[in-house]
Amino acid sequence: MQYKILENNRIASKGYAMLSKDAKFTAFEFSRHAIGDNDILIKILYAGICHSDIHTARSEWGEATYPCVPGHEIAGEVIAVGKNVSKFKVGDYAGVGCMVNSCGECDTCKRSQEQFCENGKTIFTYNSCDVFHGNENTYGGYSNNIVVSEKFAICVPKNAPMHKVAPLLCAGITTYSPLKFSKIKEGSSVAIAGFGGLGMMAVKYAIKMGAKVSVFARNENKKADALAMGVSSFYTSCDKNAVKERFDLIISTIPTPYNPAIYLDLLKFGGEMAIVGLPPVEDKVNIGINELVHKAGKKIYGSLIGGIAETQEMLDFSLKHEIYPETELITPQEIDKAYENLTSGKAKFRYVIDMTKE
Repeated sequence: MQYKILENNRIASKGYAMLSKDAKFTAFEFSRHAIGDNDILIKILYAGICHSDIHTARSEWGEATYPCVPGHEIAGEVIAVGKNVSKFKVGDYAGVGCMVNSCGECDTCKRSQEQFCENGKTIFTYNSCDVFHGNENTYGGYSNNIVVSEKFAICVPKNAPMHKVAPLLCAGITTYSPLKFSKIKEGSSVAIAGFGGLGMMAVKYAIKMGAKVSVFARNENKKADALAMGVSSFYTSCDKNAVKERFDLIISTIPTPYNPAIYLDLLKFGGEMAIVGLPPVEDKVNIGINELVHKAGKKIYGSLIGGIAETQEMLDFSLKHEIYPETELITPQEIDKAYENLTSGKAKFRYVIDMTKE
């Protein structure tokens, strides 16, 4: 047996946690709820590091619950299944993204938009109160295993590059979803504002969907990378007089304060702007009512990850077209350094923790 069962059939787990918002990561032993009839137990092989992990662990999006074990980009092997499980068998590969449960009864859940559960019962993968399991705090993928309902696990083929699959379960779906929502197709004109980890994924998906893609960035440091990916235009200014193109969709992945209204000027009539980047809560991003009225005929909306069905669709699309992030494997002992590099702008690739090196 590859796992240890504790009192009340709870599952012994080991991970890496921050004990306060200013702490470094430390080894942390805890337990997960028992494997229910509809649950699977996944041995975690790889866990991607998302910028959301940093914001949450450092209480930049509100006070976190400590100890905090981040990680919602999880790929691993199924090592146990509940008696009613039909979607997986022991030995299969599976992924877990940003959420692990929801009510399953409201309209949005029935439409597989579980992240918007109308009953407020979306259970996120970490730092979330699990109302289905005694209100215990959820712990994420910087750990050796996870117990999850089969409904919230993503099927991964055995031949998939698992270390590249893990980051798709947040970075992939976060950028894939608005492209689908805005019905991007062959001939659409799309711009990506911000060319970090999310921006690069958005570019890859939009190009594969047949769109003409432009990028807005702070400087020209990554211009060559963007052009090599097939980007048609690269801008360091979003002044409407300097940018002659007008777009069907602009996806903003910007995680710092800015004025979204300046991008609305660059949309075609009927165009849409999707916001997926989130700055810390103290860094306000505002858009005035007057600005919206004077830019009528254009839409602006937020997009939050994607539902389970769409996440599976995204993964299948990614594997079919070999769309992956650029990744760098690290050990759990290198998490703090990775956080430092991500916040200082030194990181070029998406960090993925090899959890077999624990």
